[in-house]
Amino acid sequence: MCRWAAYLGQSIFLEDIVSLPAHSLIRQSQGAMRCPTPVNADGFGLAWYGERSEPGLYRDVLPAWSDPNLRSLVGQVRSGLFMAHVRASTGTATSRNNCHPFAVGRWSFMHNGQFGGYDSYRRHADALIPDDLYSHRKGATDSEALFLIALGQGLDQDPKGAMQRAMGLMGDLASKRGEAPHVRAACALSDGGRLFALRYSSDEHAPSLYYRWSASRQGWAVVSEPLETDQGDWSEVPPGSFCIFDGDTVATSSFCPDSLQAAA
Repeated sequence: MCRWAAYLGQSIFLEDIVSLPAHSLIRQSQGAMRCPTPVNADGFGLAWYGERSEPGLYRDVLPAWSDPNLRSLVGQVRSGLFMAHVRASTGTATSRNNCHPFAVGRWSFMHNGQFGGYDSYRRHADALIPDDLYSHRKGATDSEALFLIALGQGLDQDPKGAMQRAMGLMGDLASKRGEAPHVRAACALSDGGRLFALRYSSDEHAPSLYYRWSASRQGWAVVSEPLETDQGDWSEVPPGSFCIFDGDTVATSSFCPDSLQAAA
């Protein structure tokens, strides 16, 4: 399982989330406490929004704690909307193209979790990506496939609905051709203005997800694990939830892939 953190609010240095807190994302890459994989050393990535509508990307295959360029970058770049991810591969190769976040146009996306037995139906998942989006398929992960499928399902117009449809399609493949657990997902995505997050699992082991409003930063932190172990004011996102962070508000609603809804 991977670890990630996202931020929306007043412009801050990326290091305020990525490297400075006592349980920062870089520290989580060496010693995560709320997932079965405590070490996340299969690459890292950043996506941040600045003066342009499309996000900047920086990704590499080194462990996050061992790249001096990462610490220099997060100490210099400021942003009011960014994502950061440290990767623990569930089977695909360690390469830049497989590192999160992924970006297409103004959208950015990252994922923690898995679709069970993905190698057995990877070709079928790729077939769900529309032709006009397939040129953006650079890596081999289930996460990137999910993102591109969601874009094809209308992410621009209906982020929650598109994610439910895309996850339903991927979940159906996992159920028919893969193995349990069929779906585990904690995702963050953004259109450059709002931040969306979801937590879902087809079993009882949904990946951890928390959020917190910081009055000092005037912003939201959405994270796999709380950034300070001595802070008790983090809110846990309930399993089966979709969150929209917009300005200083958060709206939470239920989330279930369409295929599972239809089966119910």
